[in-house]
Amino acid sequence: MSETNPAAAEVAAPHRYTAAFAAEIEARWQDFWDADGTYAAPNPKGDLAGDPELVAKPKKYVMDMFPYPSGAGLHVGHPLGYIATDVFARFQRMTGHNVLHTLGFDAFGLPAEQHAVQTGEHPRVTTEAAINNMKSQLRRLGLGHDKRRSFATIDPDYYKWTQWIFVQIFNSWYDDEAKKARPISELVARFESGERAVPGGRSWDALSAAERADVLGEYRLAYASDAPVNWCPGLGTVLANEEVTADGRSERGNFPVFKAKLRQWNMRITAYADRLLDDLNELDWPEAIKLQQRNWIGRSEGARVDFPIDGEAITVFTTRQDTLFGATYMVLAPEHPLVEKFTPAAWPEGTHDVWTGGHATPGEAVAAYRAQAASKSDVERQAEAKDKTGVFTGAFATNPVNGEQIPVFIADYVLMGYGTGAIMAVPAHDTRDFAFARAFELPVRCVVEPSDDRGTDASTWDDAFVSYDAKIVNSHGEDVSLDGLGVTDAKARITEWLARKGIGEGTVNFRLRDWLFSRQRYWGEPFPIVYDEDGIAHSLPESMLPLELPEVEDYSPRTFDPDDADTSPETPLSRNQDWVDVTLDLGDGRGPRPYRRETNTMPNWAGSCWYELRYLDPHNSEKLVDPEIEQYWMGPRAGQPHGGVDLYVGGAEHAVLHLLYARFWSKVLYDLGHISSPEPFHKLYNQGMIQAFVYRDSRGFPVPATEIEERDGAFFHNGEQVKRELGKMGKSLKNAVTPEAICEEYGADTLRLYEMAMGPLDVSRPWDTRAVVGQYRLLQRLWRNVVDEATGEVTVVDTEPDETTLRALHKAIDGVRQDLEGLRFNTAIAKVTELNNHLTKTGAAVARPVAESLVLLIAPLAPHIAEELWRKLGHTDSVVHQDFPVADPRYVVDETVTCVVQVKGKVKARLEVSPAISDDELEKVALADEKVVAALDGAGIRKVIVRAPKLVNIVPA
Repeated sequence: MSETNPAAAEVAAPHRYTAAFAAEIEARWQDFWDADGTYAAPNPKGDLAGDPELVAKPKKYVMDMFPYPSGAGLHVGHPLGYIATDVFARFQRMTGHNVLHTLGFDAFGLPAEQHAVQTGEHPRVTTEAAINNMKSQLRRLGLGHDKRRSFATIDPDYYKWTQWIFVQIFNSWYDDEAKKARPISELVARFESGERAVPGGRSWDALSAAERADVLGEYRLAYASDAPVNWCPGLGTVLANEEVTADGRSERGNFPVFKAKLRQWNMRITAYADRLLDDLNELDWPEAIKLQQRNWIGRSEGARVDFPIDGEAITVFTTRQDTLFGATYMVLAPEHPLVEKFTPAAWPEGTHDVWTGGHATPGEAVAAYRAQAASKSDVERQAEAKDKTGVFTGAFATNPVNGEQIPVFIADYVLMGYGTGAIMAVPAHDTRDFAFARAFELPVRCVVEPSDDRGTDASTWDDAFVSYDAKIVNSHGEDVSLDGLGVTDAKARITEWLARKGIGEGTVNFRLRDWLFSRQRYWGEPFPIVYDEDGIAHSLPESMLPLELPEVEDYSPRTFDPDDADTSPETPLSRNQDWVDVTLDLGDGRGPRPYRRETNTMPNWAGSCWYELRYLDPHNSEKLVDPEIEQYWMGPRAGQPHGGVDLYVGGAEHAVLHLLYARFWSKVLYDLGHISSPEPFHKLYNQGMIQAFVYRDSRGFPVPATEIEERDGAFFHNGEQVKRELGKMGKSLKNAVTPEAICEEYGADTLRLYEMAMGPLDVSRPWDTRAVVGQYRLLQRLWRNVVDEATGEVTVVDTEPDETTLRALHKAIDGVRQDLEGLRFNTAIAKVTELNNHLTKTGAAVARPVAESLVLLIAPLAPHIAEELWRKLGHTDSVVHQDFPVADPRYVVDETVTCVVQVKGKVKARLEVSPAISDDELEKVALADEKVVAALDGAGIRKVIVRAPKLVNIVPA
């Protein structure tokens, strides 16, 4: 049958494994699996409870990161992680585990809303259509998901519990003594009893309801506040720091982002900074991800110092309190709340011209500079620019160690997102402060003795001297002196002095900021919050959840000019007055009262903060999750002290977004007693990316990759030469390949094998459609080793295999088992291929034990063909739950191994010896070899080094 004449081959081999035949068996087995509930994972109790024997097996919880259902559908790069977790989950089932593996949809998000803004079509319509399309695409891949457990975050039955969790967080505070969250009612009780002093010194009973709400707002884990935020007019919403790119634009849509002051909801994630850091040590995560989280949290030890100003104080955090005597000016972030308070109406007498920025008054200077800083990203503001910018506020603060009056500036290199948003500037020993001082003609005072020959007169220096291992100088006051001390001792002495004086204390600071949780959009979870006549926020009782999104006529925010920073958002929900203004009885004993609903919505991250819990118990309408079910699947156990999902696979881009937020929510729920696992994901694995070639014309625009012609190493589109580069795969780059296209040409099992065989799972790799055929041929050869292509009959024989085949089989079993356990799918496929090729080359009928083991080996990787062959081999049960083969150690060890014999460090012989040979026996065999004897040429032997069974090194006398 000629491979060059496919039509003739089809006639002569009607039972050949072809793309059409693959499509037929794949659809048939997918239908069977759905009808049979093959992948249903039983819970220990509840409406998903199943076979007690299956529940009694060791469990394995395998998860993918939530996919967003894009209207563009999937390309072949998207399923890489889904196929990988499916292979691993199938392997775990076959090794005796009760496996939970399912997939839902993270369906709230800006793309659907942007479409709604442009077309007027409800985002639910386009989102549900995208979900249905994605389900169809994923089903065709044969993924073994428990479909009973699937859901979308836009389902009211799901976001009821997202809202419920928000209520729990809102009604909690972090007890620093207990190091955990507690109900806010306990804090109120402490205030009422006097056990805890009320801030400000008044009694709790003396406070009005609004004053009490303000006090509690300083403690709640979810709170609203007026604060500088990232305002993106182009999206009509504010963004978290993590959603703004390094160049100051929105991660979604690439719109400019500005600083603005708005009242927003926040999550007090900073309360958990220490625990978020410490618990990383017990997680099986890539070190690169752990490092990103550690850097983002940014723990640093130092001191808080108060600089008096006009009867109040500017508080700074510094890690170099030992240099306090060298502070010659202060800098506040332009957004600092004290800037306006301390800015005088006129410039003080003697103000340097370079300090004013050319403005007539401090107010004008500050306003102009704030507007300039608002257009820069945090990264741009902290970049080492040649020209330092800033402006004098017109105010002076007092250096507490020496009483000096030092000027207070604002400058964009200081951020509200770190420390207190204010710094003491020690220009002699900080590079940026030095450059700023030179630009604004400010004094530079040496307080750390240089180790070079520059001397201590800092006015003559060309740059700052920075050292953590030097002697402190010029640092003495009336009742404290640091002169002659090293940095560490100086820090300790000045910190003790500050605390004794009541103007500072040793403290720990974090780079991490509280999580901005409000979005001024329609397509998100409504907040379960209402406001009474006094503006006090109240959470809705559980009986009123879910609070569903109302219908609106216009999905657009009021402002949509991306370059207009001087705007403020108006949310689509605020325009539905009948929904906003309501009369409710909240069950608090006050009866029906008028309220105003919160008109912001939650960010799209909310639903993905806890979805691992809903998979466990998706139909529970009474509880977030049944405690026994959560304990079974996610509770702490040996090797997993914090519990969590056994394997979580997804992209590394979520290191400080989803992963940090989900950890925070888990810890709050754990503290409040709702779950047993303080960490959501025990093992994290980051898959690489499937890349594709992008072809660009002379304008730099992508052209369709399918229309490219290659000639003599160059690439042409419609006769014009184009440039080729390796990049992402996507519709906009015109290089996307759909899974359907590959399935149509080769079948889903071939696609699965190719994606797993392309290279290590955690490494990015280029897509090459031409190479897919290699895995297709593997499946064809596998099929031919079991089935006669002409008759469709099984050709295996009921005889024992020869020893050579047994060794090939058991080595493959041993290697594939280890590779699948270690997520090394590419090498597992290589070992299956090697075994299959061995059987093909023998030309003899395959022994039944070998054929059955081969089918079981490939079953996790290519489940459809494995299921079909398993039935053809006479079995009536699904291959999905069969035992994975176990290697016989007798056949895994080679009959012989090659031993290298060296004389004077050069290889003189290679010996085939038993793997079990002893050192003494190997030495005798090596010394007797004729090539070794010739190499020694009668010379005596000074030393023989033996490393049985693979090396003998002979050193002549």
